[in-house]
Amino acid sequence: MSAADLGLVAAPADARRSAASTPHGHPPAMTSTRATAFAPASVGNIGVGFDLLGHSLAGPGDCATVSRIDAPDVRILAIEGDVEGATQLPLEAAANTAGRALMELRERHGLAHGFELTLHKGIALGSGLGGSAASCVAALVAANAVLDAPLSRDALYRLALVGESVASGSVHGDNVAPMLFGGVVLATATQAIPLQAPDLWCAAVHPHFVLETRRARAALAEPYPLSQFVRQSEHLALFLTGLARGDRALIAQGLRDVLVEPRRAALIPGFAAVQAAAMDHGALGASISGAGPTVFGWFDTQAQAQRAAAAMQDAFAGVDLASDRIVSPVNGPRAELVEG
Repeated sequence: MSAADLGLVAAPADARRSAASTPHGHPPAMTSTRATAFAPASVGNIGVGFDLLGHSLAGPGDCATVSRIDAPDVRILAIEGDVEGATQLPLEAAANTAGRALMELRERHGLAHGFELTLHKGIALGSGLGGSAASCVAALVAANAVLDAPLSRDALYRLALVGESVASGSVHGDNVAPMLFGGVVLATATQAIPLQAPDLWCAAVHPHFVLETRRARAALAEPYPLSQFVRQSEHLALFLTGLARGDRALIAQGLRDVLVEPRRAALIPGFAAVQAAAMDHGALGASISGAGPTVFGWFDTQAQAQRAAAAMQDAFAGVDLASDRIVSPVNGPRAELVEG
């Protein structure tokens, strides 16, 4: 099945700040006590920026419908969707990224009322595309719409960090930040800083293979030699400078992960061949999206990204893995309200 059939080929990229960034193109709509929001998938780390950088993707995402209730509780009514394993996710609010984020919203802002929540999963579990983060962000954006005094995106970011930590076991914002703000974002423990990026394209290929975030993080437990840290810092500096200047050559020099990718590559069947396919088709750089197993590359043009995505799928097929592909502007959309 083609990417177009899957609904995963993105529309061109001025949707980064569009209020119409919805799964089906509907205009935003809500009532005073109920709202639905959509949060897009994302590429975490962008290879060189472990736990610090991410960018959003136009295509798949999660929806959350939140109702305001009088009871001082957070209740998850249902988790739906065709994603394998979605119905096995916890309904207990404290154990769910979306539920925990809404609990933090109530506690931190002293809300007397509570929320009921239904999630619709559109991002594959354990894919490295930010599925747990998307549920969390969609729930916060929807809940924010039914508050008497809605919060800023910066305030929602701090809440999203708490929710996302339920899934990852640590506080990092490389997925929730681009989902909340769109495009490429630098995410720290206290703030999210949107970054300018040239009009580049991303090809992200997700094999039908689950790699749990906690397992991927466990691969990084051993200490790193100082020389590797210095080299990675050099690459990160080149990459950020390239973004700031719109210099694609500097971006290409910097988009090289020597710290995390070498330890996680063995967890992804066929990774070397998939990465090579991206580079052979003109990628500025290619690496692992988030914790994996999705592999992504950045490209100058949409046509390059489409050709590369097909070649990357062929490489996964070489190790007997079917896959889905997403072709999206690097400057992807942010989470928005949608029609319920």
